[in-house]
Amino acid sequence: MRVVIQRVSKASVSSHEFGVNLISAGLLVLLGIEDADTPEDVDWLCGKIARLRVFADVEGVMNLSVIDVQGEILVISQFTLHASTKKGNRPSYIKAARPEKSIPLYESFIEKLRVETGLTIRTGWFGADMKVELINDGPVTILIDSRNRE
Repeated sequence: MRVVIQRVSKASVSSHEFGVNLISAGLLVLLGIEDADTPEDVDWLCGKIARLRVFADVEGVMNLSVIDVQGEILVISQFTLHASTKKGNRPSYIKAARPEKSIPLYESFIEKLRVETGLTIRTGWFGADMKVELINDGPVTILIDSRNRE
C-alpha cells in the first residue's frame, strides 16, 4: 500500500458524475493499493498517518498530528501510484490490485482512518474520473509505502 500525503490549506475532488468533496486545512491522501496488500497494511498505514507530525506547533516546529490540530482528511484512490516505468515509456500497472481486491481495502482504509483519528474523512469515488485541486501548505509532501516499514 502506497500513499502520497500532502499537508494542505484546502483541497477538493470533483467528478462530473458525483459532485464535489472538499476540505479545509488538513491532509490530502492519495492511496495506491497493490495486489500484495492486506488488512495489516491498512492498520499499519492508518496508524502512521493518524500520528504523522507534519503540522506546526506554537514554535513553528512540525510537531503536531492531524488529530492534534483537528484537521480534515481527503482520501482519493489512485492506482497509478503503483506504475512501473522500468521498461519503455508507457507505465505498467501490473502491481496495482484489481477492483475486487482494492475496493474492500479502500473502504476498510477509510473506516480505519476514521476510527484512528476520530475525524470526518472525505473521499473521492473509486474508479471515477476525478479532478483534484489543492493548495499544498509548506509545501509538505510525504511518501509512505507499507512494504518499507523498517
